[in-house]
Amino acid sequence: MNATDRTPADLLRSALAADPGRPLVTFYDDATGERVELSVATFANWVAKTSNLLQGDLAAAPGDRVTLLLPAHWQTAVWLLACASVGVVADVGGDPAAADVVVSGPDTLEAARACSGERVALALRPLGGRFPQTPDGFVDYAVEVPSQGDRFAPFAPVDPDEPALIVAGREFSAAEVVERAGAEGTGDRVLSGLPYDTWDGLNAGLYGALATGGSVVLCRHLERLGEEGLAKRIESERVTAVRR
Repeated sequence: MNATDRTPADLLRSALAADPGRPLVTFYDDATGERVELSVATFANWVAKTSNLLQGDLAAAPGDRVTLLLPAHWQTAVWLLACASVGVVADVGGDPAAADVVVSGPDTLEAARACSGERVALALRPLGGRFPQTPDGFVDYAVEVPSQGDRFAPFAPVDPDEPALIVAGREFSAAEVVERAGAEGTGDRVLSGLPYDTWDGLNAGLYGALATGGSVVLCRHLERLGEEGLAKRIESERVTAVRR
């Protein structure tokens, strides 16, 4: 984190400049056995492509609200940083009816239909796989994102003092996200089994690592692993702190 970083997108750019090859997010799904490791560079490439999709094809602009109906997942982390890059408000678990864009996992598609704007569906399958058949009324993220550009530039500068995140009913500006993440991040390798529906979950599972040069082992369905399996993962992933 540099002293000039005022938005989460700034944090990602600083991380990319400092060490693009270091691991940033290592994701496990203990219901499927999936493991995905994303370096800073790979994560930033996904963010750039998603930002181009959001700003271009979905016509999202600063001040718009993007409701994320998604679990703690590496693709959710990508969407959070894409929202920050474009300057839209990421409303985690918010009301789709109040959103300009909704981004939904496979389990929340019916609720997401309340959004009258653009709707994006994520299959959340291993390796970023697509739906066998695109849900009616949605675009399939896995189909649309690969063709997007690898570099992103916002049409308008992102104002760090404008709302950037809503979680658990609390609104944060981009600058507040950066400030809190910098104060609360550990700079270590954190294993998080927390959901993304609170600030603590978002900080442990993404923002804190970005702000303090750390990395995240993000675990979905961690309760299925068991204590012995958890101990092995902590050792194999060289985890220094656990949040669950």
